[in-house]
Amino acid sequence: MEYSDNAVTIRTGEVLDSNKVKVFLAESIPGLTGELTIQQFPKGFSNLTYLLTIGSIELVLRRPPFGKKAKTAHDMSREYRILKALKPVFPYCPQPLVYTEDSSIIGSPFYVMERIKGIILRKEFPPGLSLTREQAGRLCEKLLDLHLELHSIDYRKIGLENFGKPEGYVERQLSGWTERYRAARTPDAPSFEEVMAWLYEKKPPDSDRPGIIHNDYKFDNIVLDQRDPMNIIGILDWEMATIGDPLMDLGNSLAYWIQKSDPPEMEVIRLMPTKIDGALTREDMVKRYSDKSGMAIENFDFYYCFGLFRLAVIAQQIYYRYYHGQTTDERFRMLIVGVKVLENASLRVIEKTKL
Repeated sequence: MEYSDNAVTIRTGEVLDSNKVKVFLAESIPGLTGELTIQQFPKGFSNLTYLLTIGSIELVLRRPPFGKKAKTAHDMSREYRILKALKPVFPYCPQPLVYTEDSSIIGSPFYVMERIKGIILRKEFPPGLSLTREQAGRLCEKLLDLHLELHSIDYRKIGLENFGKPEGYVERQLSGWTERYRAARTPDAPSFEEVMAWLYEKKPPDSDRPGIIHNDYKFDNIVLDQRDPMNIIGILDWEMATIGDPLMDLGNSLAYWIQKSDPPEMEVIRLMPTKIDGALTREDMVKRYSDKSGMAIENFDFYYCFGLFRLAVIAQQIYYRYYHGQTTDERFRMLIVGVKVLENASLRVIEKTKL
């Protein structure tokens, strides 16, 4: 049975020049023969991802979205660079093949990588695939353990010592995402001012154990083996990876983690099957991370609340493009509802800390 994401016809306004792409591929990757077919993967809300089929070979092309983009976001060279550095020591990365800054080909820088084909979990399990309670728990544990493995890599040894600045990381994240939210706020969006003020007030010091952080680590960026769904074979979407505080990364991930005890409105933002029987809770995930890393985690409310706020900013930036007619993707219409739900969730975290 087929569980992997399927590419479809390219959305209006996001078509690539197949002739230019074909010439570029022929010049850059030896041995490719046959006609080129380009389709688009319809999932995802940020960088655009295309399936390139040349004969029997399947490749993936990544490019920035069209329309207004955050100043430091969607840097294709960073995404390509970290994959090149990580692949030899962290085999879950796709193999990057070629990168170009030449915007005359498709209108922006882009890179091409291998396709890792397998199961991508979305909001619900695909028909015919299910896990027992025990399997669900073990898969959550594997997800968490692999996240910790990434954080534990010595980034200096693989040449990424200049890939990010761990000093002042939390402060830069707060100021950067605050600025982005205010710049992308539309008239129908909530203010988030109370949340931003609380985050600044509770800001922790820099981590004494900085590491490589993915910044979008979640089930729908994980590829499972089609023959054994309990086996993780790939991690996708490295566009926001950097060197920073691992607990910020964990908080960002758990902002997506909707569980059975959450208020019903949180269902609006659930993108993955984290509510299935046997799945670990956010509290379980934090405890396991603490136990396995030996790191005391006493103020996770800050990291989780920041994760919720950051997720709201990402949604708002995408909604901004829809609101101003810079994209015709109808999936973006309802993102404003998610932004409001995320503000409510952030405020609940703050209220909890006052009890």
